Amino acid sequence: MGPEILIPISLFLMIFGIVYLIYSTRNRERLALIEKGVDASIFLKGHGKGVPLWKVFVVNLAFLLIGSGIGIFVALLITTYTSLADSAVYPSIIFIMAGVGLLAGFNKAKDLDKE
Repeated sequence: MGPEILIPISLFLMIFGIVYLIYSTRNRERLALIEKGVDASIFLKGHGKGVPLWKVFVVNLAFLLIGSGIGIFVALLITTYTSLADSAVYPSIIFIMAGVGLLAGFNKAKDLDKE
C-alpha cells in the first residue's frame, strides 16, 4: 500500500467522521430534550418559512460567476497595462473578485429573506 492511496482513504475517513459526529451529536441532543419532557415540535420550528434554498443558491452562484468574470477582465487589464507577471495576477484577482461576488450574493440573499 503506497502513500498515494493514503490520501483518498484519509479524506473518506475525515468526511465520514464529520458526518458521524454531526448525526450522533444531534441524536444525543434530541434524546436529552425528550427525556426532559420538552415538546418535539421544536425540531420542526422554522421549516416552511423564508426564502426557498434554491433561490439563495441561484443568487449566490450568479454573483460568484459575475465576480469571476469581472476578475478575469480586471486581471487582463492589469497584465496588459502593467509589467506584472501573469502567473500571479490572474489567480489572485479572480479569487478576490469571486470573494467579493460571494459577499455581494450573501448580502442580496439576506435582503431576500427580509422581504
